[in-house]
Amino acid sequence: MPPAGSNPTLERLTIRPLEPSDFPAVLDLYNHYVEHSHCTFDTEAFSLDARRPWFAQFKTDRYECLVSLVDDKVVGYACSTPFKTKPAYQSSVEVSIYTSPSMHRRGAASALYVSLFDRLGKTGLHRAYAGIALPNPDSVKLHEKFGFQQVGQFREVGFKFGHYWDVAWFEKSLSP
Repeated sequence: MPPAGSNPTLERLTIRPLEPSDFPAVLDLYNHYVEHSHCTFDTEAFSLDARRPWFAQFKTDRYECLVSLVDDKVVGYACSTPFKTKPAYQSSVEVSIYTSPSMHRRGAASALYVSLFDRLGKTGLHRAYAGIALPNPDSVKLHEKFGFQQVGQFREVGFKFGHYWDVAWFEKSLSP
């Protein structure tokens, strides 16, 4: 029996950069949220071929995608992607994180963000942004734990599942 206060799942959790063999599992995880949650505004599940351009952005040194695994099974991922495509935005990234529902509130998201922000802190990037569709108190709490502050809110900006959703924008400095 594990000692009191330990988390056997986190003890088995490993985090590493995304590999091509992870693509189907990461896609399945994301498609779960496309089909069952307002936390992404994609409205139709992706095929692997349709998602390949998204995966391709991580072949550069500029953007990161980390996966978390338990017993060699992908249970989450966190990534940094372009905030905007115009050149003046290149010092900023948007971050996203998704974990398997079985991993919610078990520390897996925090472990992923620790690793991601450690890596981003070495890149010379200036700011990270996160858009959070509301309500999502767990995501807000996670981002605030990592030093994000809400800097704005778009009201009724997304329409999904027959409802309009607000998106709060959060910002974090990556520079010392």
